[in-house]
Amino acid sequence: MATRTEADQRLVDALTESWKTEHQSSATYRLLAEREPDERRRALLVKLAEAEARHAERWAQRLRELGAEPPATIPGVPAGIRLRSRADLDTTLRLIEATEEEHLRHYEGEIAALGDPATSAIAHEVAREEGQHARTLRAMTGAAGNDQVRGRLESILKGERHLNSGNWIADAIYGANDGLGAIFGLVAGVAGANASSRFILLAGLAGSVAAAVSMGSGAFLAAKSEREVHDAEMARERREIQEDPAEEKEELSLFYQLKGFSEEEATRLAERMSQDESRFLSALASEELGLSEERLPNPTTSLLSAMISTGVGAIVPVIPFFFLSGVTAIVVAAVISLIGHFAVGAAKSLVTIRSWWASGFEMTLIGVVVGVVTYGVGFLFGAVGG
Repeated sequence: MATRTEADQRLVDALTESWKTEHQSSATYRLLAEREPDERRRALLVKLAEAEARHAERWAQRLRELGAEPPATIPGVPAGIRLRSRADLDTTLRLIEATEEEHLRHYEGEIAALGDPATSAIAHEVAREEGQHARTLRAMTGAAGNDQVRGRLESILKGERHLNSGNWIADAIYGANDGLGAIFGLVAGVAGANASSRFILLAGLAGSVAAAVSMGSGAFLAAKSEREVHDAEMARERREIQEDPAEEKEELSLFYQLKGFSEEEATRLAERMSQDESRFLSALASEELGLSEERLPNPTTSLLSAMISTGVGAIVPVIPFFFLSGVTAIVVAAVISLIGHFAVGAAKSLVTIRSWWASGFEMTLIGVVVGVVTYGVGFLFGAVGG
């Protein structure tokens, strides 16, 4: 009996603490709403405050069912949050976002472990809403700034991600860069050790094949992993839609409100999107997780692009040794390698905003450094070995 009483007391203590936490969160959101100049963000904060107050009432009701009463004094806003909110609302919101994540873990872990089915059921429901609160705060702080136009612009820019792993042109350029740089260094190092032209040719060919296969397989696995993560996140989001479509519609509506739509417009858009499950899922994945099927890389394309471009770049420093030997071959290899570095650097301007000549000159300079350093290392080892 004593053990049961101790268990009951632990349950009451945990529920009381949860009641305090929810009231504290509600008061915090109301304070932030008072200090928030943007009307839409202020309305969202008021909604969050109301939701936290409902959570507190659920815990109070459960306490009464167990024969206990919640404390007479309702807690207010923590002093640290109150002071911080005067200086920077967005930083405060990010801090509270982390707090919401802690609440979520608390409800999914400690409360569920108390062994009371009724309490666990409440905790499961509250945890789901706390997760929604964290996502709402993440969206609010992600659309940084109190100006709705700026917030929408940053959301658009964040969503575009012009240069991504699905861009095979960028992959090819960087693959050629890696292959050229690595094998030029290898050839220079072996040449510095005073090796024969035949040995340099053999080392260069072996290195070219190894670099191409390694880069290709790495690109394939990276693209495959990205797709697997995407599929897992989409499956999780699809399950959330099936379990609570109303909450997911509200979530999408909140994201649209943060982009500048009125509550009525956002709700109407979310309702329209929800009528088509695949479109609804795609919209939620894009807004909440930044996922897009169109931006995913194709593993096969990534493999071929990385492997071929790396191989092409890698073979450049080796070509002279097919036809020449001795110092002549080394000099010619250095010249065409540096020309290759400039060409690859200039090609990078296709996927960056830098001028072609600046990018080309930078790559050429890097090539010179690689060649000098590796030749010097090879020369030292050759001297020691000799």
